[in-house]
Amino acid sequence: MPDTLADDVRAPIEADITALRKGSTAWSALTVGQRVTLLRGVRRTVAANARTWARTAVRSKQLGDDHPLRGEEWLSGPYATLGALDAYIETLDRIANGRNPLDGIPIDRTASGQTRVHSFPLVGIDKLLLSGFTGEVWLTPGTTPGDARARAGLAQRAPQPGDGGIGLVLGAGNITSIPVLDVLYELLAHDRVVLLKVNPTQDALVPVFEKALAPLIAPGFLRIVRGGPDVGAYLTANDAFSHVHITGSAPTFDAIVWGTGAQGKRRRRENRPQLKKPIAAELGGVSPIIVVPGAWSDEDLRFQAEHVATMRLQNAGHNCIAGQVVILSHDWAQKDQFLTELRRAYAIAPERPIWYPRSDERMAQAAESYPDALVLADRLLVEVDDGDDATALEQTEYFAPVLGVEQLPGTGQAFLDAAVAHANERLQGTLGANVLIDPATEASLGAGFERAITALRYGSIAINTWTAFGFITPTVTWGAFPGNTIADVGSGLGVVHNALLLADVERSVVRGPFRPFPRSASIVRDGGRFTILPKPPWFASSRTAAEVSEGLTRFRAQGGVLALLRTLVQAMRA
Repeated sequence: MPDTLADDVRAPIEADITALRKGSTAWSALTVGQRVTLLRGVRRTVAANARTWARTAVRSKQLGDDHPLRGEEWLSGPYATLGALDAYIETLDRIANGRNPLDGIPIDRTASGQTRVHSFPLVGIDKLLLSGFTGEVWLTPGTTPGDARARAGLAQRAPQPGDGGIGLVLGAGNITSIPVLDVLYELLAHDRVVLLKVNPTQDALVPVFEKALAPLIAPGFLRIVRGGPDVGAYLTANDAFSHVHITGSAPTFDAIVWGTGAQGKRRRRENRPQLKKPIAAELGGVSPIIVVPGAWSDEDLRFQAEHVATMRLQNAGHNCIAGQVVILSHDWAQKDQFLTELRRAYAIAPERPIWYPRSDERMAQAAESYPDALVLADRLLVEVDDGDDATALEQTEYFAPVLGVEQLPGTGQAFLDAAVAHANERLQGTLGANVLIDPATEASLGAGFERAITALRYGSIAINTWTAFGFITPTVTWGAFPGNTIADVGSGLGVVHNALLLADVERSVVRGPFRPFPRSASIVRDGGRFTILPKPPWFASSRTAAEVSEGLTRFRAQGGVLALLRTLVQAMRA
């Protein structure tokens, strides 16, 4: 075990591990009903600290308290956490009362024959506020509906070898709910108490997390530590931990598993990992945005261009799931009009600091690779022409406001199949893919559209919404498409979130309405989805995003019909 840590750093870590060993015994003795009671306590403390959480996150990302994009920190922090707690409480409550987590939840098969769980929406308020949005979890080929029901609940119903003990979670630094959601999954899916090491960019959140998660910390079910790579190395080598989970980058993963320098390269060649315990990981990738050509109105073109800009610019592009490569049809009659709208939406979105460490270097790298890229305020737009080398754009996760556009020939099914193949074969990673398609075009493709979605090898697929909606929806799963290994980790190993505690997961598919309210009313006749949601509050172009995001979080935390109505009125002004 590395012994380079100073005594004053090592000693409190070892004290935390001692507390977790005791906590592991206490955790394993709790009944499922007692865990429900505990989670309800966590929910109360998260709700009580939601405002401080969001405000601290805003400032840690160098935004002012009145910045128009501050609502991002409400939705991606306390709102996401409260939603996950609600979903886990429901699942565990069912188990505690002798019911199956999937009781009453529709299960059928996809066109390819895979078992599919219709996992969102499940409660009335989601059906109302997020009407038109749905989520499905597709299970691995060969898994039957009976298997799904029998295995749902994971460690809460049938612990497996490898469950239990102490898990080490190395938290992400970009989205503030990620470390907390990863802790919850370790506790509930695998019965592991947790030591969480936060990314140094989230050090300011540690006091907030300690208050919000106090019901888990007091009995020794969770400990939180700060530190840099030296602390991370000490922890991953520590025999106290039975499992490691990391949200981060592939180079960090490789350093943990194989080591660094010449010695690390030698271990990898010889298949001798230095990490001797199991590891799960979520590592990002280059996410496509496939725009299927159709007959779009001017309003459609503008709305979907703003949608694409949001996929890249949310959190200044510091997202593992940020859309990076737009795949357009060269033969789409409206291609030039869409590109005009995209340039406009990308340019006028509110400016914000590029705050994540070394993102300025990746921006410079993109500018060097593509000197003809459009420089729009604090962001780059790379429009790849015929003959240009798109390799850097396709293989580099920039983790910064760099958006690329590629064009492929064809329309209809021919284009969609080519775009799917391009995404599968040319883009790095398998975490998330986005598809934008109008209802009339989808209907004209018939079974061909479902075949194309089946062929898209990504762990999260979003149709007419952004894969971040899948991230924030706790009853779908989050993780890379299965098949990666520690030797070739790609976008990662395993899944998280998954509040129904499903086994044998292959992917999740979320779908949204092609048009917002009130234009959604006119689309139903084309087979589209009606929604009461106007421009979603996560759009970078929403004028009331901050107020609506805070209002929705407060409603999730405290309820209150009048407050919700006020929030909905504000949403209509977006």
